[in-house]
Amino acid sequence: MKTIKSVLAPLCILAITGVLIFFIVSNPPQNTRSKGKPQAQMVVDVLTLAAQDFTMEINSYGVVKPRTQSMLVAQVSGEISYVSDQFRDGGFFEKGQLLLQIDDRDYQAEVKIAQATLLSAEQALLEEQARSEQALADWQRLGNGSNANSLVLRKPQLAAQRANVLSAQAKLEKAQLALERTRVVAPFSGRVLNKQVDVGQVVSNNGQLAEVYAVDYVEVRLPINNGDLRFVVLPEQSRDGVHNGEQAKVIFSSDLVGYQQWQGTIIRTEGAINDQSQQLYVVAQISDPYSAKKLAHFPIKIGQYVNAKITGKTLSNALTIPNHAIYQGSYVYVLNEQNLLMRKNVDLAWQNQDITLVQSGLSAGDRLVITPLGQVSSGTKVTVAKGVPKQVKRERNAKVQGGGI
Repeated sequence: MKTIKSVLAPLCILAITGVLIFFIVSNPPQNTRSKGKPQAQMVVDVLTLAAQDFTMEINSYGVVKPRTQSMLVAQVSGEISYVSDQFRDGGFFEKGQLLLQIDDRDYQAEVKIAQATLLSAEQALLEEQARSEQALADWQRLGNGSNANSLVLRKPQLAAQRANVLSAQAKLEKAQLALERTRVVAPFSGRVLNKQVDVGQVVSNNGQLAEVYAVDYVEVRLPINNGDLRFVVLPEQSRDGVHNGEQAKVIFSSDLVGYQQWQGTIIRTEGAINDQSQQLYVVAQISDPYSAKKLAHFPIKIGQYVNAKITGKTLSNALTIPNHAIYQGSYVYVLNEQNLLMRKNVDLAWQNQDITLVQSGLSAGDRLVITPLGQVSSGTKVTVAKGVPKQVKRERNAKVQGGGI
């Protein structure tokens, strides 16, 4: 009996231990701590690119210059007896208008003296012609049919009197020209830039009177970046005078007094690259800048600095993207079908302050991420924001042209 008990006791202990081990293995301990909240995905604005026509707009700058700027000088000396009301700094005048009058009494007297000299020379010529005719008649009557020499017929004396008449005529014309020059008239329709004389002042020959400039149009000399030359239609002139190329339109702007704009056209291209900047300059023209319509606002001024936007070529099937979507000037982020960020390298063909023309690396239909991203890697899952991106709205309001904007 003791033997059976000694055997059963260990067996029971082993059986109970086995049941406990099985129970423990079958029921592992559960983690009762709560799981962390799922991480929120980044929300981005996406722009679906579309290829369409894009008109290039080249930025430049320049200073307003007059078409013609001249220094009026006195061609005779004397006292100024009259000054036009328009002959003031900033005054406008028309072509042929009398601006100044120099005292002409001395010049009128010179004209009368020259007229008298001419009359005397003409009288002497008539007398010499009569003597010459009489000498010819006398020789024919008494010369026995032989030929008379020039001295007998008084031909040298007649030629001398004709020369005296020509000299007297030239002196009269010179006196009349000097009298005419006492009236200083406007050589063109223009404006006074700087007046230097006034009534009562005595001026000498070649004395400066005023600096004036033409107002039919003004010009602005504009530099073109070398990388932009292929996108602009430049008006070139050949040796035979034929012009090739269209006159590109230009919008000038200035914030000198508020924000103002003027329209102009490119009229010519300079014949050489500038030595200092190594850039080509074109010349733009603003027609009739001082008309009544344009004077309703602050008029453009000579020497004023202006910004220019030149209308360039129109490219077909072009892709443009906003500058802020480009990182380090070489790559962008797009979304694939699973809304995963994918980095793409791009080649840029042209760029201004707002947009970039893409040469390669992107295609129509690509979903471009235009939300600024920080440290993010390719393959990151994101969420696309609903509605029109704010940046696109701003660019539309600013009338920024481009394929996909």
